[in-house]
Amino acid sequence: VEDRRVPQDGMPGERLSPTQPFPVKPPPLVPQGLTPGDAWGFTFRDRSACRKAIAAARHGEMYTPPTLQGTVFNPGSSGGMNWGGGAFDPTRNLLITPVSRLAFFVRFVPLANVSEADASSRMAGFPFGPPGPVTGIEYALQQRPLMSPSFAPCTAPPWSQLVAVDMVKGEIRWKVPLGVLDKLMPFPLPLKFGTPFAGGPIVTAGGLIFIGATIDERFRAFDRETGAELWQVAMPTTANATPMTYMADGRQFVVVAAGGHMFQYPDKISDYLLAYALPRE
Repeated sequence: VEDRRVPQDGMPGERLSPTQPFPVKPPPLVPQGLTPGDAWGFTFRDRSACRKAIAAARHGEMYTPPTLQGTVFNPGSSGGMNWGGGAFDPTRNLLITPVSRLAFFVRFVPLANVSEADASSRMAGFPFGPPGPVTGIEYALQQRPLMSPSFAPCTAPPWSQLVAVDMVKGEIRWKVPLGVLDKLMPFPLPLKFGTPFAGGPIVTAGGLIFIGATIDERFRAFDRETGAELWQVAMPTTANATPMTYMADGRQFVVVAAGGHMFQYPDKISDYLLAYALPRE
């Protein structure tokens, strides 16, 4: 880790650290920073709109501070690594973690410009909601994913990945997309572009990685050595919990809670507890 100088032009009266820590090994697990030249879109219209949105906001490397103008953060408020964290395999010294590659737009708004109804909204300050008050200052916070007019991310896919990091060599062993877009598009194309996620993996002594987490409502197993997807199963809703595994009568089970997610599928909140095992011989 090395300290590097970072921008100092934040909010009026704000005192910022002149340097911030930047890990150099392992390398960053996701892109850090965003420029108009990085803009992506399914169509020319999308790319153009994303390019203009990035150019109109403050943008650049990590630690570019939020202001009244608005700042593009990459990675966004949802990570990089996120809730659920990673799994560690002590036999291979591998850290396996899902990562998000979505950029966010973040802006401070004077409280005088925020209505009382917006400020007290249940979604205030959350993605797609109205600006929410920030305790202790006279500003509200507005944040949202940086999206194109067709509601696709302005950053190039994959938008989420499963990553294995060699913790001895300080190197990334492999990266694979995590999730498909068939349930997020008007036409059910199984594009392996990665989906929004919340939840973590486990790794077993037999060399398997199990993870739900994705918005496509699937539970998957990956190969620890290569990242190859070995198995998947459809679930009744999203599994945003970390799985667990146990033995019973000589048979191994993998269990995960699938309860849905208040932002991803608010109409599919449930309370499933799903157990999987190999067929009996």
